[in-house]
Amino acid sequence: MTKKDDKEGLGDVIKKVVSIGVGAAFMTEEAVRGIVKDLPIPKEIVTGLIENAKGARTEFTAGIQEEVRKHLSKVDPKQMVEAVLDGYDIEVNATLKFKKKEDEQS
Repeated sequence: MTKKDDKEGLGDVIKKVVSIGVGAAFMTEEAVRGIVKDLPIPKEIVTGLIENAKGARTEFTAGIQEEVRKHLSKVDPKQMVEAVLDGYDIEVNATLKFKKKEDEQS
């Protein structure tokens, strides 16, 4: 291997680690371990990626929960139901079948 090959190989590893670090927020710990197991990187970096993934996932989930909570706090259920009932026709399709009871004395 030449120095150029070493630099390109190192560059590829760095690109993978960065992309894994960003994508790790949406992966399980096992998935991150599976991806990085073949990379020639120190165990401390792997541990850091996994910890960052856990933290990012927690932060992301908390952010989504907060946004949904804010949105739902502004929704008036009564007004929403009235808007649906005023703006839409309700159509119900039903099938009724009568089945004779089977004789239980058999």
